[in-house]
Amino acid sequence: MAKDKTNIPAYNDMMQELFQAIKELGGSGTIKEIDDKTIEILGLSPDILAVMHGDSSKSEVEYRLAWTRTYMKKVGILENSTRGVWALTTSGRELQAINSEEIVKKVREMTSLKVKDTEKFCLEDQNLENDGVDLPDEIQTWREKLKNVLKNLKPDAFERLTQRLLRESGFTQVKVTGRTGDGGIDGMGTIKLNGIISFHMLFQCKRYVGTVSASEIRDFRGAMQGRTDKGLFITTGKFSSSAIEEANRPGTTPIDLIDGDELVEKLRELQLGVAPVNDYIIDDAWFLSI
Repeated sequence: MAKDKTNIPAYNDMMQELFQAIKELGGSGTIKEIDDKTIEILGLSPDILAVMHGDSSKSEVEYRLAWTRTYMKKVGILENSTRGVWALTTSGRELQAINSEEIVKKVREMTSLKVKDTEKFCLEDQNLENDGVDLPDEIQTWREKLKNVLKNLKPDAFERLTQRLLRESGFTQVKVTGRTGDGGIDGMGTIKLNGIISFHMLFQCKRYVGTVSASEIRDFRGAMQGRTDKGLFITTGKFSSSAIEEANRPGTTPIDLIDGDELVEKLRELQLGVAPVNDYIIDDAWFLSI
C-alpha cells in the first residue's frame, strides 16, 4: 500500500475535475457520487486511493476533495443542503470552466479580511489549515465544529455564554461587565465551597485563534488588583507555557485558566448547545440565540 502523499493531487488541483463531475451528474450529487466521479475523471490509481488521512476513516483523496468543495462553495460556485447533497449554484451552472488559481486567491482575500475585521482575535501563533478557512463540516469532529462555532460568536454573545456556563457550574451573582472600560474585566461572580466559604471572582473571556501570552495574564491581574479573591481567564485558544506559569505565580492573586479544549469539554459535560446522539451534534441555532 502506498503511504507517500506526493502523488496525490492537491485540493486546488482537483477543482476543474470536480466541477466537470458535478456537471456530468446533472448539476448535483451526494458526496460519494461526486467523489467517485471526480476520481474516475482524474484516473487515480488504487494505490493512491488507499492512502488514508492520518488516523481518520477517510482517504487522503476524500479529505482533499472536501477542501475542494469548500473552496468552491466559498466563491459561490457550489452549495450544499443539510442532507449532504452538493449542487451547482445559479452562477455555477452558467460557467463552462473554472480557474482554480483565481478561486484560491479570492478565498485567501476573503479569509484575510475576515480575520482583520474580527475583533478580540489574537493573531499570534496561528496554525490554521488552508489559509485559515474553517474545516469542511464533513471532515470535522464535533469538537472541531464546536470550536469553530465558538470562535465565530460575537463578543457579547461569548460573554453571555460564559455567564451561562458559570451559572450552570454553581456560580451565583454572575454579571457581565464587558465593554464598559473596566480594565479588561468581562464579568464577575461568586462561588461558595461546600455551602460555607464564598470566593469572589472576576473573569475575562476571549475568542482567540492563537495563544494567550504571559503579558495578557499580567494585564488581567493588574485589572483585578485589590478587587477579588480569584481570577478566571477563558479562551477559545491556548495558553503559552509562560502564561500558565504567570497565572500560578506565588505571592499573587491566583488565576484559573480554561483553554479551548477544556471549554469544549465543559460545554459537553453541561450539554449546553451540545447534544449526544451517537456522536455529539452541535446545535448552531442554540449558539445563535445566546
